[in-house]
Amino acid sequence: MNSLEQAEAPRVVSLIPTVVSGNCQDLKAFERRLTEYIHCLQPATGRWRMLLIVVSVCTATGAWNWLIDPETQKVSFFTSLWNHPFFTISCITLIGLFFAGIHKRVVAPSIIAARCRTVLAEYNMSCDDTGKLILKPRPHVQ
Repeated sequence: MNSLEQAEAPRVVSLIPTVVSGNCQDLKAFERRLTEYIHCLQPATGRWRMLLIVVSVCTATGAWNWLIDPETQKVSFFTSLWNHPFFTISCITLIGLFFAGIHKRVVAPSIIAARCRTVLAEYNMSCDDTGKLILKPRPHVQ
């Protein structure tokens, strides 16, 4: 070996750990940001879930009262709804919430995780529902 090859060899060897370490740092930063983002969605998701539960229970209770009322069978549909404003308002609220997209907001962290899994599958990785990365073994080419 000449002196030029000896001078370049340590430099190449010293770059390999830096490159691997740099990739690991990128993965760690990505994982940290993903977990942070999913964690920040949890409080809002919890509030949307509670709102959906409350409105659903109100609608179910109003529907039960509406159905067991003997006057419901004797009057027209719109008069029956007019006689049961609790059911009417809660039903309209529930429909409005679904048109506003509450069905997407209550599962937002799961949607984010599923989309990340789709993208990460190309790189033999995945993530759990909290955003932690899962490294899969490389497929063996034979």
